[in-house]
Amino acid sequence: MAKTNVKDLLEAGVHFGHMTRKWNPNMAPYIFMEKNGIHIIDLHKTAVKLDEACNALEKITSANKKVLFVATKKQAKEIVAKHAQELGMPYITERWPGGMLTNFVTIRKAVKKMNAIDKMKKDGTFETLSKKERLQVDRQRANLEKNLGSIADMVRLPSALFVVDILSEHIAVTEAKKLGIPVFAIVDTNSDPRKVDYVIPGNDDASKSINMILSIVSDAIKNGQSQGTNNQQEDSNEEEPEPITADVSDTDEE
Repeated sequence: MAKTNVKDLLEAGVHFGHMTRKWNPNMAPYIFMEKNGIHIIDLHKTAVKLDEACNALEKITSANKKVLFVATKKQAKEIVAKHAQELGMPYITERWPGGMLTNFVTIRKAVKKMNAIDKMKKDGTFETLSKKERLQVDRQRANLEKNLGSIADMVRLPSALFVVDILSEHIAVTEAKKLGIPVFAIVDTNSDPRKVDYVIPGNDDASKSINMILSIVSDAIKNGQSQGTNNQQEDSNEEEPEPITADVSDTDEE
């Protein structure tokens, strides 16, 4: 995997932290300096931590495991949805459903309900309902789609979480930690890096910064997915046992 280019991070504004009065002291190791009342993040350390995160994500996805992306803040949600869709990964960009991880069975029931409504519409059952009932079902389906549509295909817990802004997504981070699911996150100067497993120090407010980091992360995941596909192909191409053929050497001649 190629090393992260510090110049690219600089041009994307990844180094801009929060105002100094809002800082979290635990981010001190990742802060380069203070300028005009704003903390400047050390991009050399960002590059190192980003490479570490990418190596770990590549390893996870090479085993054909899922990473759940989480970002509900306005400037991040569309970017995260775009990258996650391209990777075929589940994502949450609306309100985090409480118990999404710790009560996953209930969440799966809600997804099954959504799928059941879709089946009703296909087999004609939906048309047998009254107008009022159809309206209620449509509203229920729309609500489920908004909150759970992006995880409809997630049949088991993810192997990792990728989070933008751990303050905004603190419930998701807490649930993941309870279950021992590793958390990868863009962590700004106002957050506590001790709460996540793979810290990527960076600006989690600017869309350009978020997109830059997500692009690098996405490339790593694509590499992992490619390795996983190659491994599957190699397994399927293993030598098959030679077919058993009849031994006709001792057959009597007529």
